[in-house]
Amino acid sequence: MPTECSADLFGFAPVAGRAVVAGFDGGKMTSDAGALLLGATDRAVRLVDRFAECFADSRAPELIEHTVRTLVGQRVFALALGYEDVVDHDELRHDPALAVLAGKLAARRKDCAPLAGKSTLNRLERGGPELTRYHRIAWDGAKIEALFVDLFLEAHQSPPQRIFLDLDATDDPLHGHQEGRFFHGYYDCYCYLPLYIFCGRHLLAAKLRRADIDASAGAVEETARIIAQIRARWPTVRIVLRADSGFAREALMSWCEANAVDYVFGLAKNERLVAEIASELTAAEEESKLTEKPARRFKAFSWSTRDSWSRQRRVIGKAEWTAGAANPRFIVTSLSPEEAAPQPLYEETYCARGDMENRIKECQLDLFADRTSAATMRANQLRLWFASMAYVLLCALRRLALQHTQFAKATCGMIRLKLLKVGALVRTSVRRIKFAMASGYPYQRDFAHAHAELINAAAP
Repeated sequence: MPTECSADLFGFAPVAGRAVVAGFDGGKMTSDAGALLLGATDRAVRLVDRFAECFADSRAPELIEHTVRTLVGQRVFALALGYEDVVDHDELRHDPALAVLAGKLAARRKDCAPLAGKSTLNRLERGGPELTRYHRIAWDGAKIEALFVDLFLEAHQSPPQRIFLDLDATDDPLHGHQEGRFFHGYYDCYCYLPLYIFCGRHLLAAKLRRADIDASAGAVEETARIIAQIRARWPTVRIVLRADSGFAREALMSWCEANAVDYVFGLAKNERLVAEIASELTAAEEESKLTEKPARRFKAFSWSTRDSWSRQRRVIGKAEWTAGAANPRFIVTSLSPEEAAPQPLYEETYCARGDMENRIKECQLDLFADRTSAATMRANQLRLWFASMAYVLLCALRRLALQHTQFAKATCGMIRLKLLKVGALVRTSVRRIKFAMASGYPYQRDFAHAHAELINAAAP
């Protein structure tokens, strides 16, 4: 059996009288052995296969080296592992862990790597909704959007009685001359303004939009699509929309009222609203001065704008005095007084929507959803969906395998760092591929527990 050539050794300071040397002669290794858990998670929820079914491939089958399933899986797994750009795949295409996840250990042609490089993946991203002479792979946006909701529905063993759908818009800064770039005064930069919809940790929609629009633009269409799909599976579930004041718009509230959907939205303050809680602010100020602590009062009242609303609606005012100044806040809701008293409605129901911002941070900081550097909006929308699918995959790993471990509430970035980034020596024989992971790995018990849970989840 031929032996591998030893590389030149690098000498370092001795320790305990022994020389310390290093060399690139360890053989086939990977730093991502924990990604095998991602592969097991994918087998349990079939995310990559179903995502790949949203693409149409018009390439000649006899000339294809990398199938759509391989390309899509390679991109999603790599994002989950922390490789944000397609240029990373010029090295990753030789990685044994990623090859096992993609189910492709060797290329058909001798001059080709097992997996795709940056150029092939770039052509995938530059495609669009329609097949053309130069774009032989196209994607179906409606199918991709429906898949997010299907994965959410399938994550529940039984229909819940009530769910909260959280809507929010965020900035996606741009540093080039991408199609649709616009300077947004609030964020003080050129950016996109994607719309996100979550239910708890579950991502239901990630819609890329130009920034020269209202934050609520397209919210009616997105929520109508999602709610119709949810009610087709769960006809009796009660649905409540939550969002900040950027979504307290007549069109969205009227749609909710006409379709038996409840809502709790922030409401931008103005002089008329502040006047409604003037006595409560005075009482809060007096209490704060006596106790030298923040004080707050709540008041519910019917209110309407002068011309933009079609009817009066229930408004909750928070009259707060803190740090020696008034801090009034307001929400508008369709929930009745019998269902929700003012204080718990504001503090427990509405304020809980703030957790959605942590989910957006995970998508952008941990899964690179803000890497929208392609020239066209359609390519950037696909990049956003790839990052979103990587988020969904990691959330599925946490939900299916980590509930009874220390990582039950860990962020995607923490799961990647502690469970997926595991060094291993890869030994390939005729009968098996063994990942010999580091013996000193500190989370072996959690890894073993996750493996057992995923095997049970994937069992028929």
